[in-house]
Amino acid sequence: MATVSLQHCDSYEQHNLHESIVALLAPLGGIGRFVTAGQRVLLKPNMLAGKPPEAAVTTHPALVQTVAGLVKEAGGIVLVGDSPGIGLFEQVARKTGIKAAVEASGSTLVPFDRTRQIAADGIFRRLELAEEYLAADVVINLPKLKTHEMMTLTCGVKNLYGAVVGPAKAALHLTAGRSKELFAGLLLEIAQARPVALTILDGIVAMEGNGPNSGTPRQLGMLLAGDSPVAVDTVAAQLTGIPHRLLPVEQEAQRRGLSGSTMDQIRLAGELPLVPADPPFVLPDGLDLQFGLPGFIKPFLRDSLSPLPCADPQRCVLCGICRDACPPQAITLTKNALKVDSGRCIRCWCCRELCPHHALLLKKGVALKILERYRALRAS
Repeated sequence: MATVSLQHCDSYEQHNLHESIVALLAPLGGIGRFVTAGQRVLLKPNMLAGKPPEAAVTTHPALVQTVAGLVKEAGGIVLVGDSPGIGLFEQVARKTGIKAAVEASGSTLVPFDRTRQIAADGIFRRLELAEEYLAADVVINLPKLKTHEMMTLTCGVKNLYGAVVGPAKAALHLTAGRSKELFAGLLLEIAQARPVALTILDGIVAMEGNGPNSGTPRQLGMLLAGDSPVAVDTVAAQLTGIPHRLLPVEQEAQRRGLSGSTMDQIRLAGELPLVPADPPFVLPDGLDLQFGLPGFIKPFLRDSLSPLPCADPQRCVLCGICRDACPPQAITLTKNALKVDSGRCIRCWCCRELCPHHALLLKKGVALKILERYRALRAS
């Protein structure tokens, strides 16, 4: 059985955080179970964009610094790397505070800018991932607990998509992003192609609502750790209170029979019991309602049940970041406006995820509006 450890931690104050992570890792055998002296240990935080730590968009730098310190105490050589979705690696590292954390811990920043193809066991026979990620002796995964407009929740498994470098992210979105199930399968195959030794989930201040870039910080006060990102995500989903039917990665992991994809396959340790958030995490606005519908029906209801991105003229500066990042090239810019081709848009929400100005709103379909009104009436 997979083991997932839970630990309450209410702040990122360094001394408090150090004690909490040591206690978190104790049921797993401590950091020494995962790191041997002389090994090159890559820490893989969430470095989506150059946002300050309090925005809860990225892994908190204090967590990165603390884990780096523990790895160094175990004799490891610490590297910290990622491939940001928005902005240059150095700029993102500086703005998030991760660069300062790396320097304070005596570690080394390594941008993911070289790639290597490896064989994969699944639908995707070959994957091209960051050389720095593949070459490390040990990878420690440091995700942020956040909602996600496409996948509902992003934790340990989704964080490893950062091992896909630059433009290749858009190409894979185009290949797999038309189906949540297919994209969930891709994420799981990336996680399996290069297994990580340890996942430590930053849930002290999580994100709800329109994550992963534009949501609302939410104090959860929890750290999770385990040697299986699938198991960590299964437990994290329980903490958020989000229904299983809305979680594509967790559903696909169960369909594939992956270890740790159900609670009866997980041994919980640390501070118990496991108490779901009350109220449950607020869901993203961009979440469509096609889950569970037969495949032949989905094309007919797609525009009615799925929102479409549209520009807020008060915020949009026509910078072109969303256009350049759009996998199916569904976005065009004129001198005065941004337009989205509804026929080409695959609702992957890369545009909303990567827009630095939060300028992409949602235009909701007719059926979705009616359903929301019905739900509001029932709740009142």
